[in-house]
Amino acid sequence: MKMIVAIIRPEKLDDVQHVLAQDDVYLMTVSDVRGFGKQRGFTEVYRGQEVVERMVPKIKLEIAVNDAFVEATVDAIVRAARTGDTGNVGDGKIFVLPMDECIRIRTGEAGSEAIGP
Repeated sequence: MKMIVAIIRPEKLDDVQHVLAQDDVYLMTVSDVRGFGKQRGFTEVYRGQEVVERMVPKIKLEIAVNDAFVEATVDAIVRAARTGDTGNVGDGKIFVLPMDECIRIRTGEAGSEAIGP
């Protein structure tokens, strides 16, 4: 079992969800987050003053999958979240973490059975 954590552009969320659904991956947690990376933020004008916003809004996806779905899930996220043919700075990152245990609260199922539908 693995926990896949993906940080993506907010406007790519619908595309990622659609592509994941095609690969039978439906279960995920989505959070609004802000971060600082190579994008270096952006500049806006607020009430006549130039303001540098260093923390860029992003979406964080957390997806628990069985080992058989890891590669397909990662590939789907990369395909859907990349901007343009080669991608751009700020498209995001994917982290694949080992997951020791998963327990479904409702039934008490544990392990890979708890991840499945």
